[in-house]
Amino acid sequence: MTARPAHNADRRSDVFALRTRVEISDTDLGGVVYYGRYSHMLDRAVIAYRRHIGIAPLGPEGHLFVVRRVEMDYLISARFEDELDIAVWIPRIGRSSHTVACEITHVVTGGVLLRAEYTIVGVSGYDGGRPTRVPHQMTDAIVAHEGDSVQRR
Repeated sequence: MTARPAHNADRRSDVFALRTRVEISDTDLGGVVYYGRYSHMLDRAVIAYRRHIGIAPLGPEGHLFVVRRVEMDYLISARFEDELDIAVWIPRIGRSSHTVACEITHVVTGGVLLRAEYTIVGVSGYDGGRPTRVPHQMTDAIVAHEGDSVQRR
């Protein structure tokens, strides 16, 4: 897997993307990606995005990440050995949360296979933690990477 800018007419040209290949463990007996495996692929890409912009993979101390909401649109099935780009960007930052958008495209055809959006909330700890404000350093890192496209709530 390699990180590189993604290219798609619907997005900025500098969106972060992780290139990966469909492994046999991602597929059913027919070599088609099982729908539940897409979330694993997206998780790998989101973690790589965080590392790329200097955010701790599980969240900054005192603002640990938990998933509040996930929405996925499955458009086209991927198959064993397909090479994929998984684009990740952050369109919105709120007081205690941020939204992560993802899109999986087929490298050869350029077809969009999946679109997803996650709402991630920061909490003070994983054992009954309460929501915490998005740290300024995290907001600064996201805005430095995403530019003016980030909506702030």
